[in-house]
Amino acid sequence: MATLVLQTVGSLVGGIAGPIGATLGRFAGGLGGALVDAALQPHASPRYSFGPRLKSMDGISSTEGAAVARVYGRARIGGQMIWATRFLEQASVSVDGGGGGRGKGGGGSTPTINVTYSYYANFAIGLCDGPIAFVRRMFADGNEVDMTTLPIRIYTGDEDQHPDPLIVAKEGAENAPAYRGLAYIVFEQLPLAAFGNRIPQFTFEVVKPVEGVASMIRAVDIIPGASEAGYQPSLQLNFFSPGETRAENRHQLTAATDWTASLDALQA
Repeated sequence: MATLVLQTVGSLVGGIAGPIGATLGRFAGGLGGALVDAALQPHASPRYSFGPRLKSMDGISSTEGAAVARVYGRARIGGQMIWATRFLEQASVSVDGGGGGRGKGGGGSTPTINVTYSYYANFAIGLCDGPIAFVRRMFADGNEVDMTTLPIRIYTGDEDQHPDPLIVAKEGAENAPAYRGLAYIVFEQLPLAAFGNRIPQFTFEVVKPVEGVASMIRAVDIIPGASEAGYQPSLQLNFFSPGETRAENRHQLTAATDWTASLDALQA
């Protein structure tokens, strides 16, 4: 603004001396105005940029009175949402520009404050009639996901299981059911960015042993396949090239290693 004003004033004052004076006056006024703008710029109001923000969120359907599934052996099921809170919104702020120049005699640029939003969900999904042995695999929108990276707690549906601590914290101890006899899974602050800021359609591969079969088992294959590091309890990585690794003893997405997954399945 100061540049435009001083350019006009300089042109009028210099015009007294003729066209050449007007040109020189406009140039001098513009130079002075630029210096004034540069000095005042660091104190200018910042610009704000806001990312997309949700008002509502689609999720897994829940039908009142829906039948509880019964599983024998191994089956892939969807489940019903049995509890949820309002989605959680987290704002992140970053600043672009606005620095540099003042210490060197120049002005800084107008800062831009960027506000972006991340979303998380707390919910519980009822699976089937318990007790189950374990959840072998999990799928989100049809794609298998790594269960070790998800903030989940699995309840097998025993008659003595306790209420989930998150549900207790949100609803109060007197209003938090234990869902005894129902196998269910609780998600605590599940990041939704990878799923398009919505709760994906989950399906689960559930294992429930049939009564009487366990007593007939004579041997157990403790690992899913022969491997040099198959009995290694910690993760063993093979370095093929700089920045490229491959796990030698992890061929599933249930536990950190095949050994851990096999022992968990055996104990279940």
